[in-house]
Amino acid sequence: MRHKLSEQERLDWLQLIRTPMIGPITFHRLITNYGSASEALKALPDLSRKAGRKIPLKAPDRSIAEREILLADRQGARIITACEPDYPEALAAIPDHPPVIYLRGHSSLFEKPAIAIVGARNASGVGRKIARMLAADLGAAGVSVISGLARGIDGAAHEASLATGAIAVVAGGVDVIYPPEHEDLTARIAREGALLSECPMGWKPTARDFPKRNRLISGLSRGVVVVEAAAKSGTLITARFALEQGREVFAVPGSPLDPRCQGANRLIRDGATLVETAEDILGVLAAQNHGVRDGKHDLFEWAESASDLEPDAATTASIRQQILELLSFTPQHRDELLREVDASPGLIADALLDLVLTGEASEHDGGRFSLAAPD
Repeated sequence: MRHKLSEQERLDWLQLIRTPMIGPITFHRLITNYGSASEALKALPDLSRKAGRKIPLKAPDRSIAEREILLADRQGARIITACEPDYPEALAAIPDHPPVIYLRGHSSLFEKPAIAIVGARNASGVGRKIARMLAADLGAAGVSVISGLARGIDGAAHEASLATGAIAVVAGGVDVIYPPEHEDLTARIAREGALLSECPMGWKPTARDFPKRNRLISGLSRGVVVVEAAAKSGTLITARFALEQGREVFAVPGSPLDPRCQGANRLIRDGATLVETAEDILGVLAAQNHGVRDGKHDLFEWAESASDLEPDAATTASIRQQILELLSFTPQHRDELLREVDASPGLIADALLDLVLTGEASEHDGGRFSLAAPD
């Protein structure tokens, strides 16, 4: 049941998610196991000691969380937690949804079906024209249009959907202008549409923040449309997240002689729906029987699954060992662990939580885990 948090509960959530080593999946597991962020914060020192950490995990000072709220208020941004009514339902359905998001603009846009339009930063004139056409036609059909506020295709899609519902997901804080040439566009989206991030106010984006943003772009949408993307484009990361989350993937075909089209053409060859007009997208949406395909796995609902009956020590040790043998320094998707480890989802989730708390494993973007890097 969704409910609005009190001021103190909101501070608890901010403290917990800002604690080192705790990512979204670990956060949600702690909430599941302890019932609230407050109780999880109380349990952290004892948990990490039991797990064998020499230095117990410690949440940041309460004043840091208080400052986050103060800065958001000053900039006209709202902090929305995953348990609150205004949190986007589509985003809440992905297993590694951010516990806390920042929003400038209108949360009502998340109530409409949404499609993401993404593509090359160095887009051609034709690519920008197609992005604008698709965004305008989708908007006219009652669909919100999502993109990442980057140069090129993203900017074209935002501009064409401002009048009907533009949603921008950014890699930095919602008060940080990036790229600089989108200052006016950013202000208009914050005023007329919705500007969203999981990063705290003032956060300046780095290279590692963009894949995190991309999973939110796909997570908020019912499908992702790729308009121009090179063979190794970051845009393809968004398409990959869409597939993992159970979203539709669409692509606009382009000239085989243009390197900017190689990634989109490859997606079509691999099974993405070919798009020429908005009708191609709307037809697929109409055929979906149950609205958003939420990307949850029947056997692996990380955030909601209750803990299993207390296993004996030998069972717990066996599960930990199986996971450690599967993990490497290359991040591995949690679903691979589900398929390979001989245990229930709840026990696997608890074992991963334990490994993260001990410092033996690290959580990464997109629900991936790896062995922790050596000191």
